[in-house]
Amino acid sequence: MNARILSEETRERDRIVRLSRSLHERGLTAGSSGNISARLSGGDAWLLTPTNSCLGELDPARISKLDGQGNLLAGDPPSKEAFLHRSLYEARPQAGAIVHLHSTHAAAVSCLAGLDPADCIPPLTPYFVMKIGRLPLIPYHRPGDKALGEAIRELAGRHGAVLLANHGPVVSGPDLEGAIYACEELEETAKIFLLLRGAPVNCLTAEQIGELGAVYKLDR
Repeated sequence: MNARILSEETRERDRIVRLSRSLHERGLTAGSSGNISARLSGGDAWLLTPTNSCLGELDPARISKLDGQGNLLAGDPPSKEAFLHRSLYEARPQAGAIVHLHSTHAAAVSCLAGLDPADCIPPLTPYFVMKIGRLPLIPYHRPGDKALGEAIRELAGRHGAVLLANHGPVVSGPDLEGAIYACEELEETAKIFLLLRGAPVNCLTAEQIGELGAVYKLDR
């Protein structure tokens, strides 16, 4: 049993390194910004990228391993934003992984005035609806402010992703690949949203969104 769990953890560490490097190489994260986590099966332990680490240069052996209360079990000290991940995991038991980036277009949207705080990017494409759904905006908190964790916890039961004002997206998924794909879809839709500002736009209707939910059994 222990060998099987260790094997799963080793695979997940390697997966985090490989996918994080891809994000960094494609310009979706810069410097030491962003953090990624993944739950381990068979318990409440989870893996998180370490503090002040570059997602393009991770060492799988040094990735932080934490218990359900956020205590460090192995690896380097975790990202200072570990509490964001823990809050979302606690409120969203179906989440298997979380990606938090400072990706350019999503971060740019998070700085705009006049956004709808309940749904800050409109339903421009079916893919955004399927992977993100409604995207609430969380008001600005300074980095490391634990009140941000409480704000995420209040919304995470109903939303798989949130946008942090003047900061960037926090996106969950059933597994690491799913969370990353959703975060990439959010970034692409944010880019489209910025390109279309000031132009007449046809958003998906409530009927079209309902049809997507029924056909694809969306829970967002």
